[in-house]
Amino acid sequence: MSVYDKLLSDMKDAMKARDKVRLGVIRGIKAQVMNAKVADGNHDLTEDQINDIIMKEIKQLKESLEEFQKADRQDLVEEQQAKLKIAEEYAPKQLSEAEVEKVVQETISQIGAESMADFGKVMGAIMPKVKGQADGSIINKLVKQQLQS
Repeated sequence: MSVYDKLLSDMKDAMKARDKVRLGVIRGIKAQVMNAKVADGNHDLTEDQINDIIMKEIKQLKESLEEFQKADRQDLVEEQQAKLKIAEEYAPKQLSEAEVEKVVQETISQIGAESMADFGKVMGAIMPKVKGQADGSIINKLVKQQLQS
């Protein structure tokens, strides 16, 4: 079952269960998928494109969560955490930090990077390998650690 089909199926289930939070998250993702589909000339989107949309939604939810935590709005923090948990159900499987670190080390040795001057080259080579499977901020941190040591 494709991610989009799962979204549609889960949307129906959320409607039947009257789960407003889950329904809202799923509808939000579905709306973004439909907008991207229209922008692409009404062509069906690939799984990668749909995963990119889901990852963008998760990133926005995390940013909102951080802002609510800074503002000490516990009621909104709990709501964002619930939405984030639901959105993450549709995200591709994430690599562990150890797996990402291994990819970083392999890429640095392949490129022959030796200093922070090679940071852009390393990031440019890593991102396509782990697209949608790792958070960019974790990759960024690990690359900096490796290049500075």
